[in-house]
Amino acid sequence: MLYSMNLRISDRNAVVIGGGKVAHRKVLGLLDAGAKVKVVSPDLTSELMGLAEAGEISWQPEQYTKKVLEGAFLVIAATNDSETNLQVKKDALPHQLVNLADNPEESDFQVPSVIKRGKLTIAVSTSGASPVLAKKICTQMEQMFDEQYESYLEFLAASRKEIKVSVKDEAIKRRLLRTIADESFMKDPDRKQRFARLLEEAISEEGR
Repeated sequence: MLYSMNLRISDRNAVVIGGGKVAHRKVLGLLDAGAKVKVVSPDLTSELMGLAEAGEISWQPEQYTKKVLEGAFLVIAATNDSETNLQVKKDALPHQLVNLADNPEESDFQVPSVIKRGKLTIAVSTSGASPVLAKKICTQMEQMFDEQYESYLEFLAASRKEIKVSVKDEAIKRRLLRTIADESFMKDPDRKQRFARLLEEAISEEGR
C-alpha cells in the first residue's frame, strides 16, 4: 500500500543513477521541486549534458558505486540495467527514499503523472500498473482544469488570508470559504469586488 503525499525536497540532495531519457525526465521533475541534483552515469543525453554545463546539476561521469549515495535524501535508479537498479535499492540506507524506474514494486515511492496549474497540483497514479493510462487520464484532466485555475487559485489563497485575519467567528469563516470555492466565483470576472462585498457584510454581521 502507498501513502499519498506531496514531499518538500527543496535544497535536499537527490541522486539520479543513469543518464538516459528516463533519467532526464526524473531530473527535470526534481529540479522543478528545487532539489540539488547529482547525476551518476558514464554518459548523458544531450539535454542532461546541457544542464550539467549550465551548472543546474552536478555530474559524476562514472559507473555506479555505493559511495555515490552518501548524503542523498532521495535516490532514483534509472539505468537500463535492472540488476544495477536493484543494487542501488540494496545499498541505500534505511532513511534514504529510493525509486527504481523499472520496478515500482521494489520502490519506496512512485512518481505519478502530474498536472500543474499554478498552485493547483493534480497527481494521477496507477500504482505502476500502467503509466500509459495515467498519462492518458492526465491528458483528459488537462482539458477539465485549464489555465483559468491558475489565477483562481491565486485569488483563493489571497482571499483565505483576508478571511482568517478579518473574521473571527468560525461559522461565518467556513461559510465564506465555501462560497468563494463555488464554481461561479471562478467564472466571475469581478470576483475580487464580489468577495470584498461579502467580506464587508461578514464583518458587519459579526459585529452585531
